[in-house]
Amino acid sequence: MKLQKLLSYVRRAVEDYHMIEQGDKIAVGVSGGKDSVCLLLALKHLQRFYPKKFELEAITVSLGLPGAVYDDIEAFCNQIGVGYTVVHTDIGQIIFHERKEKNPCSLCAKMRKGALNDMAEKLGCNKVALGHNKDDIVETFFMSLFYEGRINCFAPVSFLDRKQIYSIRPLMYVPEPEIKGFIQKSGLAIVKNPCLVDGSTKRQETKELLAELSKNYNHLQEKVFGAIQRSDLKGWQKQI
Repeated sequence: MKLQKLLSYVRRAVEDYHMIEQGDKIAVGVSGGKDSVCLLLALKHLQRFYPKKFELEAITVSLGLPGAVYDDIEAFCNQIGVGYTVVHTDIGQIIFHERKEKNPCSLCAKMRKGALNDMAEKLGCNKVALGHNKDDIVETFFMSLFYEGRINCFAPVSFLDRKQIYSIRPLMYVPEPEIKGFIQKSGLAIVKNPCLVDGSTKRQETKELLAELSKNYNHLQEKVFGAIQRSDLKGWQKQI
């Protein structure tokens, strides 16, 4: 995938769901992984020509786990002219050592998002951009069905009343394999996930199941994504 195609995906998502308005200050959640780095680069390029002017800030929430070094991410932000903040937390210590969670992902996600939103608020941001791609959306839909017994999925745009902050997901149309290819060809530095359960999560199980099902059902993920978009799930109706 070339940069031009990435930008076309992102601009379509932004316009379909009115993700960006004039004067927005957007905090980009940058874990350092492929999705968040790709998102930051795409929004920076979009900023240069999009008719509605907006500002960007990059925020990394560090879990406090060993092995996570964000020097390359900081250098990248300096290179493209985006302010960068690292929020240092003890989330990893709390989840893996104090509480010893068997299924830590849900609690970790809530705590990370809370820390991200808090810092976004301090920096004067009214929106937070998250790096969920098209595959993430389909996987989340199935995880909600399998593990919670309900038909649900996060929306392209959601509003947090308590913080008065919107969450937006500009990568929602981008397939994960295309992001991987883009990162490999661009040579952008990414940070290896230091999570102790990386690769053995419920999301990984769901990803592998969908890959197996896709062998027998052509365009499975595309069909499921289309069904989500046409559903009555809150926030999924395109804005006119």
